[in-house]
Amino acid sequence: MDRKEYDQLADELKPAGHKIKNAFYAFLYGGVIGIIAQGVLEFFMNFYDISQEEATPMMIITLVLASCLLTGLGIYDKLAQRAGAGTFIPITGFANSMTSSALDCKSEGLVMGIGSNMFKLGGTVITYGIVSSALLGVIRYVITLFG
Repeated sequence: MDRKEYDQLADELKPAGHKIKNAFYAFLYGGVIGIIAQGVLEFFMNFYDISQEEATPMMIITLVLASCLLTGLGIYDKLAQRAGAGTFIPITGFANSMTSSALDCKSEGLVMGIGSNMFKLGGTVITYGIVSSALLGVIRYVITLFG
């Protein structure tokens, strides 16, 4: 079998992508996570009679805790298979990546397992988030100088 025949066979056997359906599910599940976050935020603001600025960290901690618990119970992964990017983009996806990395390596011990492997995926997200925000900050600064 030459390269041309192989490529043709691979194209025939490749599963069809459902981009519109996947985008819809990502939008739907991401929106539901956003609605839940807003509900938790409103709960903290009304129950404790605090401002939005004070309730926001409490809401984020609650969502991260829920995501970590659902990951530990194996529920988050099933949800993420259906929702795709809808669960990956919000902060719950970041918490899931940290928790699943920690759970995968827990047999190797606290230091060499959990401690050194927990940031495998999360570390790259943090790194590129910081680098891109610094780059955008420089671009914005330059634009304000000449704009």
